[in-house]
Amino acid sequence: MRRGANPYIDEPVIGSPWPVRTWDRINEAIADLALRVDQRLASRGARLPPLLYRLCRLAWWTLTLRLPLHTVYWVRARRARRTAAMSQYDPQPDPVAPPANTIRLRNAARPAVSVIIPTYGQVPCTLRCLAAIAAHPPAAPIEVIVVDDASADSAVAQLEQVEGIRLIRQPSNLGYLRTCNEAAKLATGTHLLFLNNDTEPHANWLDAMLDLANTRSNVGAIGAKLVYPDGRLQEAGGIIWNDATGWNYGRGDDPDKPEYNYVREVDYCSGAALLVPRAAFAAMDGFDPRYVPAYFEDSDLAFRLREAGYKVLYEPRAVVMHHEGVSHGTDTRLGVKAHQEINRDTFITRWADILATQHVAPGTQVQRARDRVYAHQEGAGKMGARPVVLVVDHRVPEPDRDAGSRTMQAFVEALLQAGAVVKFWADSPASVDSATPCPADEAALQALGVEVHHGGLWLFGEWIRSNGQALDHVLLSRPDVAERYLPLVRRSRARVTFYGHDLHHDRMRQQALLERDPALARAAQRMLRRERRVWRGADIVLYPSQAEVDHVVALLPGVVARAVQPYGFADFVPPRRPVKRQLLLFVAGFAHPPNEDAACWLARDIMLLVNRQAPLAHLVIVGSNPTARVRSLTDLGVTIVANVGDIELREWYAMARVAVVPLRHGAGVKRKVVEALREGVPLVTTPVGAQGLPGLSAVASVCGTAETIAAAVVALLGDDGLWTERSAAGIGYASAHFSEATLRSSLCRAMGVPDATPSTPLPLVGLSREADQGGARSVPGEGVARATTLMRATTLMRATTVTRATTLTRVAGAPRLDPLRGSSPEAGEVEAGEVYADLAADERALSPETAQHG
Repeated sequence: MRRGANPYIDEPVIGSPWPVRTWDRINEAIADLALRVDQRLASRGARLPPLLYRLCRLAWWTLTLRLPLHTVYWVRARRARRTAAMSQYDPQPDPVAPPANTIRLRNAARPAVSVIIPTYGQVPCTLRCLAAIAAHPPAAPIEVIVVDDASADSAVAQLEQVEGIRLIRQPSNLGYLRTCNEAAKLATGTHLLFLNNDTEPHANWLDAMLDLANTRSNVGAIGAKLVYPDGRLQEAGGIIWNDATGWNYGRGDDPDKPEYNYVREVDYCSGAALLVPRAAFAAMDGFDPRYVPAYFEDSDLAFRLREAGYKVLYEPRAVVMHHEGVSHGTDTRLGVKAHQEINRDTFITRWADILATQHVAPGTQVQRARDRVYAHQEGAGKMGARPVVLVVDHRVPEPDRDAGSRTMQAFVEALLQAGAVVKFWADSPASVDSATPCPADEAALQALGVEVHHGGLWLFGEWIRSNGQALDHVLLSRPDVAERYLPLVRRSRARVTFYGHDLHHDRMRQQALLERDPALARAAQRMLRRERRVWRGADIVLYPSQAEVDHVVALLPGVVARAVQPYGFADFVPPRRPVKRQLLLFVAGFAHPPNEDAACWLARDIMLLVNRQAPLAHLVIVGSNPTARVRSLTDLGVTIVANVGDIELREWYAMARVAVVPLRHGAGVKRKVVEALREGVPLVTTPVGAQGLPGLSAVASVCGTAETIAAAVVALLGDDGLWTERSAAGIGYASAHFSEATLRSSLCRAMGVPDATPSTPLPLVGLSREADQGGARSVPGEGVARATTLMRATTLMRATTVTRATTLTRVAGAPRLDPLRGSSPEAGEVEAGEVYADLAADERALSPETAQHG
C-alpha cells in the first residue's frame, strides 16, 4: 500500500470489501437480528394472543431502545384518529324537519346537473334532504326536481313553499322506477343525479362526482359513499355475486379506512345517490321496466352501461347520509320490499352468462371482487386479466420534493394506464420526519384509483395476511424499505420486483472517495451487503440504466436484472429562440447528498471561472429543502429558491440560458438532466450527470473539471447559434426517449405486467432479458391519463414556501436580478413578451402583478 493511503477508502474496485472494524460488524449483526425478529413477529402476530403480542412488542422495543420513538408514533396516531372521528362527518342531524319556507335552493337556467328526488309522502324526510342540499350548495349549476308519486299525504303542499325547486305531482302512482324515468325526460341538465328523499348530502358531494365524470372517459354512472346517521359506513360501492345477491361493500365499518377511500370501478352503486350522464341514461332507455316498481333497477342499469362500453365508478369524496329503509322498510316479505327477491330472479335470467363467467361465489375473493378483478377461475374472461400490483415505498410520492417521488408517481400512473389495479403502502416510520407528507399528494393518488395505506411492518404483516393472495405483483422501492418488507411479501403469491433508483453503495463509495471519509466508506460496504440481500430475494431487479444492470449481474451472477426508463413526460417544449439574459440554473433536491456537493462546487469554484469571462452571469439554485451549506451560498451572490411547484419550475427553465448539473458523485439516470433537455435549455454536466444516457455528449456538453465546465458555459452564453443547436438537439433527445408511452412500455416489459395499451417503440434503455409476457391482456384503464392531469393540477396548487421567481429580492453581494430584464442595468432591457415568445401557446405567462414587482 502506498504511503499515506487510507485502507478504509482507497479501494478502487466497486464491490470489493473494504476493511470493516469488529465493532461495525457487531452493530450490523445486532441491527440484522432486530430486523429479523421484527419481521418474524409481524408475520405471525395475528396468531399470538393479543396480550402476549403486545408484551412482545413492548419488550423488544425496550431492548432495542426504540420504545420512545414508538410511543411518539402511538400518540400521534391516537390524536389523528380522535381528530378524524370528531371532524370527518357531521353530527347526527336533528330529526325535526326545518320549515319549508326557510329552504332556498338555486335553480339554474342551464344546469349542469338535474337532481331528481322521487317521493311518496314522507315530507319531513324530503325537507331535511332539501335543507342539506341548500346547506352544501354545489359549485356547479343545478336544478332540483322533486316528484311526488301521487301520494295522499296533504303535507306535500308544504314543498311548494321551498324556493328554487321544480315540484311535480303525478296524477297517478307510477312507482319508483317509472317516476324516475318520467322525471328524467323533464330534466335539462347534462347529468342526472338520482337522490333518495331519505338522504342528506355532505359538503362537496356533487362537485366531487361531477369532477370525476369530467376527468374520466366513458363514465356511465358514479355512486357516492353512503353513511348511516351515526357515521358508520353503509356502502362504498356494491358487489354482485354469481347468484345475483349483492353486498353493500364495507357495511357497518369505519368509513375512513383506506379500502373505502379511493376511486374504483365497481359492479354497481346504489340508486340512493347515483350520477348518470343524461345522454347515457337516454341511450339505455332509462331504468328497465321489467324491474317495476323497484329493486335491482340500479344493478341492471350498471350491467347494461358496462355492456355498452361505459364504466361504473365509486367516488369516496361524495359523502351522503342515508336513512335506510324509510321509504320501503327493511322486511323483504312486505310491500314494495317483497319485489327485491322477485326482481333478483328476473336479474338472474337477464344476466346469467355474465354472472357465471365474470362473478364469483358469495363472500369469496372479496379483495379482488371490490375492484372487479376476479382471478384463477376458468372462464373468467376479461375480468381475470387485470393484474393487481402493490407498490411499497418509504412514503407517498411527493413530486414537488424529489426525483425519486416523481419516478414512483410515474410508475403508478403507467401501471394504471396499462390496466392494472394499484395499491400503495407507505412505510410510516420512514415518513415521520420534519417533512410531513402532504395530504394533497395522497388524495391525488386516491383520485387516480390507488388504495393508499400507511404503517410499518406490524400493520403490514396483518394486511398482507388478509390481502396477499389477491396480489399478482409487488414493486418494492429503495433497498432499506425492500429489505424490511421482502420476507413478508414473499408470503404472498405475487411476483416481486425491486426498483433500486440507483446503486446506493456505488454512489456512497464515490462520495467517500471524494471526501476521504472512512465512516462513509464502511456505510457503503454495508449498503452493498443490503442490496445484495435484496437482489437475491427479488424475482426481478430494476435499475434506470443498462450500465447499472450489468454491474448488478457482475456482482451477483444469476440475478434477473433489467433496465427501466425512470422518467416520462407528457409534453415537450417547441423549438425555442435564444434567451438573452445570462442566467445559469441548477435544479436539485437537497435531501440527496450529491446535490449539496454539486451546488457548493458550482457556486464556489465554477462560477468564479465563469464570471471572469462573463461578469453578468448569475446563478440561481432551485430545489427542495436546501441545507444550511446551500443557503449560505447567497453570500456569494447566488439566488436560492426553495420548494417550487411544476409551474414555477418551468418558468425558471424558460428564463435560463444554461442548465448546469455539476455532479461529482452519484448513480442512476438524473431527472434534472432529462428535464433540462425537455425544456430546451442547453445543458452542461459531468460524466456522473450523464450516467445511463448513451449519446448525451452529442446534444450536451459533458465535462469533467471546473475549467472545462466553465468554458462550456461561457461558450453557450456568447454563441446564439450554438445555443439554438443544442436546444433543439436536447428537445429531440428527450422526446425520443422519455415520453410517457415509452416509460409505460419499458416498465411493463421489465415487470412482466401485461400492457393493454397499444404497443410503443422500445425506450432508450434496453432489457437484459426479455420479460415474460404470459397471461391474457387486460382492458385498458381508459381515462386514467385525464385523471393524471387532475392529479398534477392538484399538486401544483400546493402552497410554496419561497419567494416567487418573479419577486426575487436583492441578496448580499449579488447584482439585482429582474426576471423581465437583465442581471444588471448594463445587461439591457428585455420585454416580457420577448422572453416568453419561445414558450408554447398554453404556457402560463407572468401576471401584471408579478411584472411590476420585478
